[in-house]
Amino acid sequence: MPLFGELFLSEIIKKPVFDPKGEITGRVRDIAVVKGDPLPKVSAIIVEKKNQLFRISWEQVNLFNKRIISTYLTASLIEPYTLNEEDLLAVRDILDKQIVDANGAKVVRVNDIKLEGYDGEAILIAVDVGMRGILRRLGVERGSEGFLKIFQTQMPYNLISWNYPQPLKPKLETIALTVPRQMVSELHPADIAEIISQVSRDEGAHLFKDLDLETAAEALSELKPEMQADIINAMDAEKAADIIEEMPPDEAADVLSDLPAEKAKEILEHIEKEEAEDIQELLGHEEDTAGGLMTNEFIAYSPNITIKDAIEGFRKDAEEIETVYYIYVVDENEKLIGATSLRELLLAEPDVQLSEIMETKLKTVTPEEDEMVVAEIISKYNLVALPVVDNEGILLGIVTIDDIIDRILPPAAKRKRRRV
Repeated sequence: MPLFGELFLSEIIKKPVFDPKGEITGRVRDIAVVKGDPLPKVSAIIVEKKNQLFRISWEQVNLFNKRIISTYLTASLIEPYTLNEEDLLAVRDILDKQIVDANGAKVVRVNDIKLEGYDGEAILIAVDVGMRGILRRLGVERGSEGFLKIFQTQMPYNLISWNYPQPLKPKLETIALTVPRQMVSELHPADIAEIISQVSRDEGAHLFKDLDLETAAEALSELKPEMQADIINAMDAEKAADIIEEMPPDEAADVLSDLPAEKAKEILEHIEKEEAEDIQELLGHEEDTAGGLMTNEFIAYSPNITIKDAIEGFRKDAEEIETVYYIYVVDENEKLIGATSLRELLLAEPDVQLSEIMETKLKTVTPEEDEMVVAEIISKYNLVALPVVDNEGILLGIVTIDDIIDRILPPAAKRKRRRV
């Protein structure tokens, strides 16, 4: 069994490799990694001597530990090696690379790799993403431990089992990490967005494309406008349309408004007609207005229906709407005449008509109203949603409190909507 105990990659890099005669065949430059069962394993040691590279396969390794590395082959029999993109090399392709720690919902950097013996193989069991890994590579880990003991404290280990990192680069997929893509999809969309925001554009796009449509849409909503545009603009129109369709109309309009006009139109052509019309309607409003803030997804019923029928209808209609705070009441011409809260709806007698419990003294705004006025009304009257009506009182949409919060966050997160 060539590997005794456990070791870190940094502890063997540049170590001499001896042949049976005790001669140095070279010094460790890297290790080649292949898929193993259950974890990735070392398939070969890449050594360097006089600026030349040589490959020693794992079967040709005699000893492999912190103190000594040796091979059964004499120096003259070791095969030359040329660097290529087909091999996965631990130092070149994994060390110092960013990975997603799906277990901790964050982006981390691989500072070292831990190996352990298993059934005669050297297995990659964990990545070190902490300060210990950095100090170990600098050769001062032990000295740092001694220094910290003076202050009666210890340096924590920060190892992530190889079961948990999610690769970002397509090349890293060749080691077949055991983490399923669903693990990332199960993170909160805000966590996914934060991860994507911390990595390069290419890495973010690679991670994003593996998400299911619903998760992708939710994560996209959490990203800054420029990153939303980069990701959607790089997709083919059909895939982008599938994601946009999963978003509420107001958020979809925000994303499309940041795209080049031709790209936005191409995406709209792949979206179902009714949904595309809803988005187009919102794109027609100026930014920084109630129309620019509102969503045209809301629930509205006739004043003559009973509470029982309203609740039954709500159960079906609410499935397709992101946020529901009030039930609005409109006449046959879609003119807003009242509203009721969900609480009042649930507390009312089943046979009572909606008109008997609705509130008729409503605060409303027109689409042209300035966003700050909208925010002041919502704040002053403690509303969670504010109806937007045209000059004839027809209900066009609602501005929800979360729309206001999103808009008054720092300027970097503020969206600018352009007509398409």
